Amino acid sequence: MTILQRLDSRIALDDDERMLFDSVQQLATERIAPRAEHFDRTGEFPWEHVESINELGLNAMFIPEAYGGAQMSYTAYLACCREISKACASTGIIWATNYHGMKPLIDWGSEEQKQRLLPRIAEGGLGALAITEPGAGSDATGMRTTFREEGDEIVVNGGKTFITNGDVADLYLLFGKWEGIAGAKESISVLVLEKGTPGLSVVRLEDKMGTRASSTATLAFDNCRVPRANLLGNPGDGLKILFASLNKSRPSVAAHALGIARAAFEDSVAYINERRQSGKRILEFQGIQFMVADLASELALVEGWLWQVAGWVDAGATDFGIEASLLKLRATDLAMKVSTDAVQLFGGYGYCKDYRVERLMRDAKITQIWEGTNQVHRQLVGRSFLQR
Repeated sequence: MTILQRLDSRIALDDDERMLFDSVQQLATERIAPRAEHFDRTGEFPWEHVESINELGLNAMFIPEAYGGAQMSYTAYLACCREISKACASTGIIWATNYHGMKPLIDWGSEEQKQRLLPRIAEGGLGALAITEPGAGSDATGMRTTFREEGDEIVVNGGKTFITNGDVADLYLLFGKWEGIAGAKESISVLVLEKGTPGLSVVRLEDKMGTRASSTATLAFDNCRVPRANLLGNPGDGLKILFASLNKSRPSVAAHALGIARAAFEDSVAYINERRQSGKRILEFQGIQFMVADLASELALVEGWLWQVAGWVDAGATDFGIEASLLKLRATDLAMKVSTDAVQLFGGYGYCKDYRVERLMRDAKITQIWEGTNQVHRQLVGRSFLQR
């Protein structure tokens, strides 16, 4: 076994979780990976992958049993996220977004909201997380979408951009500002908007460099009327819900990036074990061995940190924001480095679409940008050392 295989064998999964993880690995290898190139090339939404994931009931693994799920550990979720993303980065994003969008409902929703809404996701529905706007990316306080209370309804006006699953979601976790509350931070609130709500429209879908099969939508809200019963918490609770949610979604982005990195690394090692130059396998050259050793070292260390953070979450930790930022930025920088080096190791072939390392390099880039750019995460980590 290689060092990375040994690390995988030590992931803290119980027997049921290990069995599910093995099933996900098989699904990813046999059904998802073979079709990933097609969906990247065509840009079609991979409904067949979603159906395969739903056949395993994977959404249920992060939904409590009381609401139709079969909840497993955060560690198990991250392990499955990495495996799906390793096979198809687009599909990994689509599935992980169900978690990102619905975890705040699980953690902050009322009993009535959870009983009414979560079974739709447990049964295979798609979720979306709607935060970003054209003028409000890393700084969410700049958002301009408004919530106005009218009796038992909330009227929503505004728009969101770069919304994963935005055109296909069944439930949207939507952030906006509550009219009547002063302050850019204090007014942020959050509600669940349901598919088919009048006034919700898809303005456009992005034509992206990578993760091309994962739809990324610009949405408009024109006097959308949402039941007040769909408001999470109270008006003005949005920012604390957002921060708590991002701390758990950022390790998920790291797992997604590490799936891309592992795919690129494994493809490279297989190739340079077979490809020969000057009568020697490429991996027999000392310089290449040093390169592989550095990549393997970084992968082992960052994945070890992923499982460390996952263990803290499973143990009930709540204060791990800086640790999550450090994990996100290192994992996503590593995905970009490994995939770029993979293209280099493949030589001219790596620049061609015949091999998936070309796709992996394109897929890796977005991981450094979303869920907070890596520049933002470096600032968060750096300023945490300021003496107060």
